[in-house]
Amino acid sequence: MNLLKDNRTVKISLIVSDLSSTGSGRWGGAVRPFLIYKALKQLNYDVEILGFVPSDNLEDIPVSEIPTSYINAYKYPKFLVSINTLMKHISGDIVYASKLKPTSFGTALIHKFKTRCPVLLDIDDWELSWYGGDKWRYRPGLKQLARDLLKPDGALRNPDHPLYLKWIEGLVSQADEITTHTHFMQERFGGVYLPQGKDTALFNPSQYDPQKSRAKYGLSDYRILMFPGAPRPYKGLEDVLMALDRLNESDLRLVIVGGSPYDDYDNQLIEQWGRWIIKLPKFPVSIMPEVVAAAHIVVVPQRDTPAARAQFPLKLTDGMAMAKPIVSTCVGDIPEILGDTGYLVDPSSPEQIATQIQWIFRNFEEASAKGIRARERCINYYSIDRMATLLSQIISNL
Repeated sequence: MNLLKDNRTVKISLIVSDLSSTGSGRWGGAVRPFLIYKALKQLNYDVEILGFVPSDNLEDIPVSEIPTSYINAYKYPKFLVSINTLMKHISGDIVYASKLKPTSFGTALIHKFKTRCPVLLDIDDWELSWYGGDKWRYRPGLKQLARDLLKPDGALRNPDHPLYLKWIEGLVSQADEITTHTHFMQERFGGVYLPQGKDTALFNPSQYDPQKSRAKYGLSDYRILMFPGAPRPYKGLEDVLMALDRLNESDLRLVIVGGSPYDDYDNQLIEQWGRWIIKLPKFPVSIMPEVVAAAHIVVVPQRDTPAARAQFPLKLTDGMAMAKPIVSTCVGDIPEILGDTGYLVDPSSPEQIATQIQWIFRNFEEASAKGIRARERCINYYSIDRMATLLSQIISNL
């Protein structure tokens, strides 16, 4: 029997490297593996999400509207037990690994070796870019190597140490198919372009009143620039804040939603530019459309770094789906994603950002019309429906 004749007879196991609040669990149903889950469910596949949670983070597992199963991820050598435990729970006819990591793709390959189950690999980040990319080298002396291997907190005990990330890149060809969401990643690793999808039925501006949203979140007195994500240096928020210094208009505010789960970077921003910043807490994905509705402008000011070039910023589709004027930078795929429906500036250019913000508020009706076109573009090219169409073709080719 050809299983693919009826999607309901096919089960797909999505393997996620980290389901904790500092990993893919951070935004619940809003990040890549959960978007793929929704697209596959739309195609009537039976889908399960399985993954790891670091053993030192077991008390911080976010609640998700999408059911997940997790296994404690211990450090090596006990991590081999974690892998074995997870594999016992994999029940899919196809395994879809999220991220090019030993914890996800490595687990999927071991399962394939044992069962011959086909493996899809989704690459949504260049993991080595966080460590310097191709320039990264591991050249320890004998004593350092021994410490890294043998000490309880040794670096090589970490299942996703950059050395292992480098090794796993060499195994990409073992995947039966690869999907990725930027042309940068496609050129590096091959595979099929599968752009980010937004739930445009949930993120629908017609269901929200911006003034009521601003009132609800204490923003009524301000003109709001919103960054609905986790601040990191390469995301360029410092450039926006320097632009606000240049404009020096007392009713402008940068609203950061959620803050950083990785470090205290957002607190560093507040320490230097606190008069321009309003920080809102993290919200479930079901609440985020109401929050984004409060924005006058969504800002996605990526700097030109390897990490930024490899990414498809989800904040873009937040703004596009909610028909907001968007100010972003000419980095990676961003110009192609926005087309002519946003406002692009050079990366690391506070003066250009300031000029663009000023122009948008002086021509807000025209900017809002461009936001409406951005939503249309999001529906056509960057929606869950679009992801489902492409995934149907990819899986039918297996």
